[in-house]
Amino acid sequence: MKTVFSNLKPYKLPIGIAYSLTMIELATELLLPFFLGKMINQGVVHKDIDSIIMWGSIMIGLAFLAFVAGLTNSFFASHTSLRFSYDIRKKLFDKIQSFSFANLNQYPTSALVTRFTNDVRQLQNTIFMGLRIMVKAPLIVLGGVIMAFVVNAKLAVIFLITVPLLITFLLWVLKKASRMFKRVQKRVDSVNRVMQENLAGMRLIKAFLRRNYEENRFTKENKDLANQTRTTFRFVEASMPILLFVMNLSLIFILWFGNSQVLAGKTSVGDIVAIVNYALRVSMSISMFTFITLAFSRAKASASRIGDVLAVDVDLVNHTDADRQTTVTNGKIEFDHVDFTYPSLKERVLQNISFTVNSGETLAIIGATGSGKTSLFQLIPRLYDVTEGKISIDENPITSYTLEHLRRGIGYVPQNPLLFSGTIYDNIAWGKENATYSEVQQAAKDAQIHETIMELHGQYETRVGQKGVNLSGGQKQRISIARALIRRPKILMLDDSTSALDLATESRLLEAIKLDHCTTLMITQKISTAMDADRILLIDEGKVLAIGTHDELLKQAKVYRDIVESQFGKEYPHAN
Repeated sequence: MKTVFSNLKPYKLPIGIAYSLTMIELATELLLPFFLGKMINQGVVHKDIDSIIMWGSIMIGLAFLAFVAGLTNSFFASHTSLRFSYDIRKKLFDKIQSFSFANLNQYPTSALVTRFTNDVRQLQNTIFMGLRIMVKAPLIVLGGVIMAFVVNAKLAVIFLITVPLLITFLLWVLKKASRMFKRVQKRVDSVNRVMQENLAGMRLIKAFLRRNYEENRFTKENKDLANQTRTTFRFVEASMPILLFVMNLSLIFILWFGNSQVLAGKTSVGDIVAIVNYALRVSMSISMFTFITLAFSRAKASASRIGDVLAVDVDLVNHTDADRQTTVTNGKIEFDHVDFTYPSLKERVLQNISFTVNSGETLAIIGATGSGKTSLFQLIPRLYDVTEGKISIDENPITSYTLEHLRRGIGYVPQNPLLFSGTIYDNIAWGKENATYSEVQQAAKDAQIHETIMELHGQYETRVGQKGVNLSGGQKQRISIARALIRRPKILMLDDSTSALDLATESRLLEAIKLDHCTTLMITQKISTAMDADRILLIDEGKVLAIGTHDELLKQAKVYRDIVESQFGKEYPHAN
């Protein structure tokens, strides 16, 4: 919690003003019963109109002062809570942007979305309450007890018994409720996850007629959330009747004992009225503790969840020996006895990988599903770090580059192309800051998507649905490739990014890429595509089986011959 609430430091001035105004409200509330007692004793009992008018005027003036102070306090409380939530969301976003893939694997997307929305909102509401009533309520209890002793010590003794007892009870409720609300937030994560998966896979759900199954899955998660929330709220709200019962007993005692004191002539009616008013204020403030406990318990759980994310150690950072002046200039890549294991796994995904790709060369990577091709790709821009061995670019270890300079020299097209909401122009220009219209057009032409774009109603200003839902697979792939090409990278990595293209379009695309003279690595399952590469890397179960041209691999590697035979048939020359 300290990590999260330390973000309130820049707002010391508005917080100070808010608390100062709270003190004004507090002072007036504590003085009003005292003056009411004076008005009754001096004015009402003695039928002195002047005293009634004097004390009444003072009370009206104090009430107006409290009204103005409360209104102004609300302004500063709102300002501080809203600015705080803005800062927390920004810090969360910046932190997640710095995450490596290994860090991202720790948190499902739905859990991060809940932290951005529900958890931040809980903190925002709690801070607002904290500046409005959280401090005032306990101070009214304390001040009310003190003022009750000032008015009549004998009657106020009852507070010394009830108030400590109730505070101890509330602390126990707070501790237990905090754990319960943490479970509620986890249930919210689960509901968000199911909703996110359903919205993303709606077409697949309809195609497989799985609506009933998904409805049952959502209903289960929703019921679990409802049950956990209901249990938690019932527990917290059950404390209110207990608090009110104890305070009402105190009030009954005050009235009974006060009456006997008045009859005996040992106290005045005004003092009894003042003590009863203080008892009512203390009672109301303690009943408010239920809502404060509720808010604080939820805020504590939310702050803990947000703090966990902010405290994550990012495992991919610039090395101490990274040169901020070094950039990728030629694109030569060398793997030297590289091993790699995912942080969450024990078995090695890549073992003893060694090969070199010269500047401007095109290397096709072929292998069975799960052989480690994508894992190999992710090591080059340091999306993960190698477990053992070394990767060099232009004779320099990749750790000698800053992450920014390393990745600026690389164009990466993932296996599943992702387009953002916006226009086609926005999606292509996303690959390069301050890209010009002519650069966007040229990248689209190189990616063989320009003519298709020009046939659309809005051309480059055509809106792209979420994740490119209104585009075909081939169109999304080519726009993703254009987004990578606009950077004019020294190294281009295509992770099976031409699978949805026909052979003619793919051939023109690869020719356009060669004209850029960049080093190109492409994962592919199509032998026809691999044949156009300068060399082919054959990988199987995380190991390099062979590297060479198409003809060389036909002679050297039986696994490669089997792949060729599966695609072209046994009659293919040299397949046997």
